[in-house]
Amino acid sequence: MVVLLLAISAHEAAHAWMSWKFGDDTARLLGRVTLNPVAHTDPIGTLLIPIVMFIFSSTGTNIPLIGWGKPTPVNPLRWRNKDLANVMVSLAGILANILIASIAFIIMKVLLMNGGRGILPESVAEPVWMLLGNMLIMNVSLAVFNLLPFPPLDGSKVLYSILPESAAPVLNVLEQYGYFILMAAVYFGIFRTIFRPVGTFIYWLLLGGYS
Repeated sequence: MVVLLLAISAHEAAHAWMSWKFGDDTARLLGRVTLNPVAHTDPIGTLLIPIVMFIFSSTGTNIPLIGWGKPTPVNPLRWRNKDLANVMVSLAGILANILIASIAFIIMKVLLMNGGRGILPESVAEPVWMLLGNMLIMNVSLAVFNLLPFPPLDGSKVLYSILPESAAPVLNVLEQYGYFILMAAVYFGIFRTIFRPVGTFIYWLLLGGYS
């Protein structure tokens, strides 16, 4: 749960930072350019959903632990180059999670290429490996999850910039029923189905030749 909270905090802080860089300091003035989880905690996305999924996973159900933070406030009217800003601010959180996952992956790969966990002191080898593994999976899960085109996730915001105006009715439906569609996707295992090949590919890259 701690790793998930930090991953969500990095995600939301990246949104705030990118919006600031495009000229909107709304989130910065509210203290959202920070990794402090308290600033980004959403009662449903950061607490309820992850706790429920953690309970399910503890019963043996194979389900990724996912969630989202309190929406980062932005003022698009203050952005420079609004179309580019919308895409970059929307993707900033995903890119932050990919960056963290990449760092964890590289460290794990280096450890494997230099004798595996055996090069670490025995007392810290297992905790360090578990921490890196959780960082990798949590951040990749959040990145993939937020690419789904359902509000309030980032994928839906990108659609507004790349789709023609004729797609507005579909986007409005997604906006109205996004939470319900999202919960159904999680409940019926659609997200798990999407993530499974991604996770398999990552493990293949990481562990190939080190079985």
